[in-house]
Amino acid sequence: MTTDGRIALIGAGRMGGALAAGWLRGKGRIDPARLLICAPNPTDEMAALIKAHGLKCVDALGPRMAKDVSLVVLAVKPQIFHQIAGDLAKVLPDNCAIISVMAGVTIRTMTEALGDRPIIRAMPNTPAAIGAGIIVAVANDAGEARQAEATKLLKVGGSVEWISDERMMDAVTAVSGSGPAYFFLLAEALAGAGENEGLPRDLAEKLATNTLIGAGELLKRSDLSPQELRRQVTSPNGTTQAALDVMMGNSALPELMRRAVNAAERRSRQLSDPNR
Repeated sequence: MTTDGRIALIGAGRMGGALAAGWLRGKGRIDPARLLICAPNPTDEMAALIKAHGLKCVDALGPRMAKDVSLVVLAVKPQIFHQIAGDLAKVLPDNCAIISVMAGVTIRTMTEALGDRPIIRAMPNTPAAIGAGIIVAVANDAGEARQAEATKLLKVGGSVEWISDERMMDAVTAVSGSGPAYFFLLAEALAGAGENEGLPRDLAEKLATNTLIGAGELLKRSDLSPQELRRQVTSPNGTTQAALDVMMGNSALPELMRRAVNAAERRSRQLSDPNR
């Protein structure tokens, strides 16, 4: 993954747009002339980014443009990949590397479709849109230099963690990829419970949202474990203990979370390999 070749971003959805916006701002900014957007129908946000930075945007990657591309970032829906892979394989230079943020598409599948080349598969989550996500990545034999360059490009969406076993990606998807939805559901349920106890809806939503965000920030900044922080909030025979007795009685909440994450992990495996 050279630092002087062109980067082709294929797909202009929310995640692709978030990455592109990050590459064009702040420290380590990418020269807009290096960035090529390949998307027939860019979102309004991407269209504004293209206009603001004078980015080159095309419907598809043709042979003339592809010869200068050293890195392709695939940010399309998985079903779209199978529609475009054949044409991509015909035009990509042999030394062109791939970074994929597609859910469920394995390195093996990409290698079969695009040929034997450096491939990095990454799983971001939606907070990456504001630079507050966590991205887990795995590579074939891409090499340290290519992985370092991938880290630099991906970290605009948040922190980056590398794993060595791609099979872990299904569990990663279940925990962090789907995890924001669990958080939003908790905020929704907590606000609803507050409203049920007589709080005005707007106040209940504000209390739930800011409490969860504040607690999350405290957890992030603290050296203490979630268990220890929970114990610090919980006075014996107090209000918090009364609530936790309900949520943790017979391992109710932990068991529910285990079942939920297991269901998401199994579904991720099915999507990655329909024959499983």
